[in-house]
Amino acid sequence: MKSVEKFSSKAYLDMELLRFTTAGSVDDGKSTLIGRLLYDSKSIFEDQLEAVKRASIRKGNEQINLALLTDGLRAEREQGITIDVAYRYFATPKRKFIIADTPGHVQYTRNMVTGASTANAAIILIDARNGVTEQTYRHSYIASLLQIPHLIVCVNKMDLVDYKEEVYEEIKEQFTAFAAKLAVKDIRYVPISALYGDNVVEQTTNMPWYEGGTLRYILENIHIGSDLNHIDPRFPVQYVIRPQSDKYHDYRGYAGRVAGGVFRKGDKVMILPSGFVTTIESIDVFEKELNEAYPPMSVTLRLSDDLDISRGDMIIKENNVPQIDQNLDVMICWMSEKALSPGTKYYLKHTTQDVRCLIKGIKYKVDVNTLKRIIDGQELKMNEIARVSLRTTKPLFFDSYRKNRQTGSLILIEEGTYNTVGVGMIV
Repeated sequence: MKSVEKFSSKAYLDMELLRFTTAGSVDDGKSTLIGRLLYDSKSIFEDQLEAVKRASIRKGNEQINLALLTDGLRAEREQGITIDVAYRYFATPKRKFIIADTPGHVQYTRNMVTGASTANAAIILIDARNGVTEQTYRHSYIASLLQIPHLIVCVNKMDLVDYKEEVYEEIKEQFTAFAAKLAVKDIRYVPISALYGDNVVEQTTNMPWYEGGTLRYILENIHIGSDLNHIDPRFPVQYVIRPQSDKYHDYRGYAGRVAGGVFRKGDKVMILPSGFVTTIESIDVFEKELNEAYPPMSVTLRLSDDLDISRGDMIIKENNVPQIDQNLDVMICWMSEKALSPGTKYYLKHTTQDVRCLIKGIKYKVDVNTLKRIIDGQELKMNEIARVSLRTTKPLFFDSYRKNRQTGSLILIEEGTYNTVGVGMIV
């Protein structure tokens, strides 16, 4: 059991990580594309490949069905569809990747939102025979709503339209016209055949008219260093560290993950909600000190003053304060079979804060196929998306989701069952 691509442990750890998701209509070839990426990148274990070969023979396929590499649930294999979010990991000499293969069916919108919530890039698959469809609009809108910075539009199954340039160009023109309504700045296009590997990892000779890079080349070279917010310093305190040992008897540190901006030793910082101002004495990770910390690093900050700071507090710069409020407008994707309705109470988790909230009202729903607003304040059903107003039991420290995906996102949790029932992006 071995993988052909090999890297040293240090080289692998030092590689930049790109998270991307795939989306598209049913049977557009998402799972086949991921299987092809893994197969042609030599990122499949031999026993996995043998298992897929055997499964392909049992299903009567003439060649290896690469979709079986990602469709892991029995129901998925039997029906030939993707139901759950499947995560796959692979690396090339330039980068390491986490792939979220998400379902295309309307009833699995919540699964797509889950898989895409942390992505740097989204691959939107379009069947060259069908062109841009309502499902394409829906998935692209969700990618835009989730503020995924990079979209890669793959026009798939070019082999079924004789690799014609005019088919590709027409689809590109259709999507570009629609994309003008979306909040996505970086959109790239590539014509592919996932089944035969054209322009997936290797450049094809079947489309000499295409002068761009392959899908793997694009994934390896997308610049993601500026995707995170390095401007607005935000450090939600997750845990207070007070070691009970003689060596560290007077140690007091505040652990968490940097959600925005850059923190440096000696910086003057403010603590929310108290408003006290102090100085960063050191930035610790394991048993060494760093000169600075930035997203998404997990570190421990030690401060020069002995202040009362606990989980849920936020360390910021005093000249760059987030919004502080109990009343929020949030775009909610509803994930529960039990509908959301005004007047309902939920637990709300935002960064490291856990509070209770009351749903004040549903301002409008969004028809994700047409992007039209629907004024219907009665209830929000599973997989629907709406702008909702709510009030929390104590103030939150937040930015708009467009400004910072970390401090602008939240989840709603049902009281009693503790099930996650909704994900929200603060407007």
